[in-house]
Amino acid sequence: MWSEVGVRTAPQREAPAMDSFLKIEGLAKAFQPARPVFADVSFALARGEFVCIIGHSGCGKTTILNVLAGLDQASAGHVFMDGRELRGPGLERGVVFQGHALMPWLTVRQNIAFAVKSRWPQWGRAEVDAHVRKFVALVGLLPAIDRKPSELSGGMKQRVGIARAFAIQPKMLLLDEPFGALDALTRGSIQDELLAIVRQTQQTVFMITHDVDEAILLADRILLMRNSADTPGGYKPGGIAEVVVNPLPRERTRAGLHHLDGYYDLRNHIVDFLVTRALAH
Repeated sequence: MWSEVGVRTAPQREAPAMDSFLKIEGLAKAFQPARPVFADVSFALARGEFVCIIGHSGCGKTTILNVLAGLDQASAGHVFMDGRELRGPGLERGVVFQGHALMPWLTVRQNIAFAVKSRWPQWGRAEVDAHVRKFVALVGLLPAIDRKPSELSGGMKQRVGIARAFAIQPKMLLLDEPFGALDALTRGSIQDELLAIVRQTQQTVFMITHDVDEAILLADRILLMRNSADTPGGYKPGGIAEVVVNPLPRERTRAGLHHLDGYYDLRNHIVDFLVTRALAH
């Protein structure tokens, strides 16, 4: 059910031959040359795959996501998507961060319309507005569509950010704990909506989460990331320690998750990693 990730030591400079939608080769990030936060990170995502990454704070999860988004540069390594190397941000990648990142002088409608018009500049006002309303309705915010961020709760602001990312219909969604600011009921509702969208569109998703059950519900595979550490054998950078393949039926639901055979074994394995094996040794 679980397989260890091999370490890649020689990153490639041209698009890999394997049929992967997203390919990360030999990624590393160092703020001090001799002490990289992580090194030799290599993994791939198939088109339409949902992958979550879990690890303790400081292991480099968000840095990896930012590199995939084109918002940060790695110290070494390469990222390819759809056969070309990624350099800088692009509208083919939708990003939702822990914070909502809304423009405070614009309404909900205007914040999302700004992104939609950037994606489809040839669209008319009515077409843009219809598209915006569709995704505002998706996150349950139609009554607040003409409010500004200062008039919204924290959870509502985050839902606007999620709607904005969905609205540009990207090739890949990059999600940095997007449900962390939501109450339990709203979080569950948005998880269900995300699952429905992904199943309908076969969209590729890379997501950071600290919630083990959320990862088990959403992900096809879960990357377990270890932290860097000073060990008796010297400093060891962080990296992907293990890839966990989710063996549960893909049509799983929140309500039925804990009834599925294999759920507790899977959950215990991930929790054991976080408690006992997440530091480099």
